[in-house]
Amino acid sequence: MSIEVRNVTKHFGDFGALKNVSLEVRTGELVALLGPSGSGKTTLLRIIAGLEVPDPGEGLILLNGEDVTVRHAGSRQVGFVFQHYALFRHMTVFENVAFGLRVRPARQRPSKTEIRQRVMRLLKLVQLDWLADRYPGQLSGGQRQRVALARALAIEPKLLLLDEPFGALDARIREELRRWLRRLHDELHVTSVFVTHDQEEALEVADRVVIMNEGRIEQTGTPEEVFHHPASEFVIEFLGHVNIFHGRIEGDKAIFGPLEVEYSDSPTDVVLPARGLVRPYHFDLALEAGGKPGFRATILHINAAAPQVKIELLSDTGQSVHVELPHDRYHELGLAVSQTVFVTPREINVFVDNRAAAVPA
Repeated sequence: MSIEVRNVTKHFGDFGALKNVSLEVRTGELVALLGPSGSGKTTLLRIIAGLEVPDPGEGLILLNGEDVTVRHAGSRQVGFVFQHYALFRHMTVFENVAFGLRVRPARQRPSKTEIRQRVMRLLKLVQLDWLADRYPGQLSGGQRQRVALARALAIEPKLLLLDEPFGALDARIREELRRWLRRLHDELHVTSVFVTHDQEEALEVADRVVIMNEGRIEQTGTPEEVFHHPASEFVIEFLGHVNIFHGRIEGDKAIFGPLEVEYSDSPTDVVLPARGLVRPYHFDLALEAGGKPGFRATILHINAAAPQVKIELLSDTGQSVHVELPHDRYHELGLAVSQTVFVTPREINVFVDNRAAAVPA
């Protein structure tokens, strides 16, 4: 089932939760709505589900090309998975998964045999068939979330919506379940949209990522596109730590203190304020100046207990700078706290009036 959201606006009182949002999700895609709290991602998910409606006259929701804007949730063939499971504590795992089938009108309700077969097939799919007779209170958080997903799939939805599905779980279980969700989606190919504020989760699981901020969509693209080609300062800052340098554009040069790089994106005779953003792993360190654009800094702290060595420095101009190096490069340089080094960027994301251009240094 395809989804098309057209120019949707939604207010709660005076608060604008969504502001003229448009989005397309192709049949069979797994799309992440990613953003900070209050960005509008859950509101958008609930409007797609039919649990909320847009402001009157402000937008359309189309499923497979059919206008369902004012249709109630029960008629949209949507499976919804909440963050906190919403399982019935007095029912077994089997009964929870079967619930949506058993409450159907008599004419649409499968037989008892069909219900049992479908439920057990789903429990096997989510690797919980051996816990069919247990109650939710006897399960771990990860197991309860898989039961909630099986219950959503039991009604054979054309569309699966998940609101922070792993947000209540600890980091290790969350990492395990998101890999499992990706494998499950590859097997079922149900059009799926999930909400998350976890950047790593969205980039690892989704086919495409929709980054939201203050009720608007900042950027939509594949994980690789949004990470390596951010469309705005918000996107690059939200998707990981960056070092920010304030400077200016002069002609075909971007100048950030001691850093000066070629800037070919609309050169101008007018001096423009600009910001240069550099991810920590886009820096290199050297013991001597090598003729490349860079600056001198003093090492304040080293954390080598990570996949990359994290180094905090203070530049000669008083700016705090964070650098990440591979372990072999760190050992090759023999770095130590209080040592003076030369810092050179390999790539700088330059922003002028929030327009992006990634330039090699």
